[in-house]
Amino acid sequence: MQGFSQVAGVDGPLEQIPAAGKRKVVFWASVIAVGGFLFGYDTGVVSGALLYISAEFDLNSVQQGSIVSVLLIGAMIGAMSAGRIADRLGRRKALGIESAVFIVGTLIAVAAQDYWLLLIARLVLGLAVGAASATVPVYLSEISPAPIRGRILSMNQLMITVGIVVSYLVDFGFSGSESWRAMFAVGLVPAVVLCLGMVFVVPESYAWLLAHGHVDEARKLVTSVAGGELAERVIQRFRQDEGQTPRQVTGVRALLAAPVRPALIVGVTLAAIQQFGGINTIIYFAPTIIENTGLTASNSIFYSVFIGLVNLIMTVVSIGTVDRFGRRLLLVVSLLGMLVAVTLLGLSFIIEMSPRLSLVFMVLYIASFAGGLGPVFWVIVGEIFPPQSRAAGSSAATTVNWFSNFVVSQAFLPLAGVLGQGQTFLVFGVICLLGLLFVTRFVPETKNRGYDEIDTALRNRFGHGRRADAAAGSAE
Repeated sequence: MQGFSQVAGVDGPLEQIPAAGKRKVVFWASVIAVGGFLFGYDTGVVSGALLYISAEFDLNSVQQGSIVSVLLIGAMIGAMSAGRIADRLGRRKALGIESAVFIVGTLIAVAAQDYWLLLIARLVLGLAVGAASATVPVYLSEISPAPIRGRILSMNQLMITVGIVVSYLVDFGFSGSESWRAMFAVGLVPAVVLCLGMVFVVPESYAWLLAHGHVDEARKLVTSVAGGELAERVIQRFRQDEGQTPRQVTGVRALLAAPVRPALIVGVTLAAIQQFGGINTIIYFAPTIIENTGLTASNSIFYSVFIGLVNLIMTVVSIGTVDRFGRRLLLVVSLLGMLVAVTLLGLSFIIEMSPRLSLVFMVLYIASFAGGLGPVFWVIVGEIFPPQSRAAGSSAATTVNWFSNFVVSQAFLPLAGVLGQGQTFLVFGVICLLGLLFVTRFVPETKNRGYDEIDTALRNRFGHGRRADAAAGSAE
């Protein structure tokens, strides 16, 4: 089965899509990507709010850590369940439910009168964050024509970084009043916008409608974007595929089948590399580095805004290049830059270089991550899985991403205590090197390709295509 995003890239050049249709897709994508904004906002807002929560509730260090880390646990659970919900109810209803969970979690946080209720609120918000992080890339992939699919999918990471920056600015804005409840309450605005958008604005994805037999509705949607001719090609391609191929197993079982296994390996490996490369721990450690430089940016909220802006600017650069230069090149350049920067950062601690050099290396690392691996991971996840298991594949990769985030954040300080801070950064460098080798060997280019082409490229990189061709030759 092929959705609009696949057929448009092969049979319907972007030039054939009216300007009004392109604007409509971008508008829909902007609403969907509010889920990414909430991801960033609810993970970032706690950094400033915790200063005042700790004072009001008299929290010890373990309780403070749990307020932060419980969101990661909730996110893992939410990501695991998101695929089944999105396949059963549709992408639109799934994201609508997730927006309602964001609202509930935020209201609980604002009303919390003790540590335990706030912990529950953060767990509920984690469920929504994890589920949205798995649903949004799938949804964006299935509404976007292939020639602009990279830019549309990159909107997810862009909105995550915007959400983080906004959360830091909100923290800064309310720091004078010390109102941590107001910091959380601001998150209600985008959550309500997302909920209303799912109810009144954004349609269901073409691929899901076709897969569940809503052919007339799918035809109407494609026609509204690209005209009747392309809509008929989408329907015709769908019927051909239905007539020529048996109904395939969907969901989690499909991910373990041999044809889908290469996509699963690429998805979950990139998910682990994105976190085990050390991005979050380096960001957590940045206040100490900045403070050591002697700059006036020792205030943690100011530092957060600064780092968030670097992340945001480079994500914008990535969006402008992902459909021009392709996914593979950005991944290779990104991982190479991360490898060099984090190695130099580690050496700067080991041989006691100038703290200002440490700051430069840290910023270069974050810029390298944000310009490639950060956003491109979400693009790849939205492209490499077959339509019938795309939601399950995104769910699996996102779950691994959140689990890796949790493991690294918990292990960093103990590891740094045993090995030393500089040596720990060198471990991250080794992981970046392994990631670079993995990308060059196993990750194909997905730019402007339909799923059939991506699947063939994946099989060839894993040797499946060559073995299949050899087997076919022997049979002849």
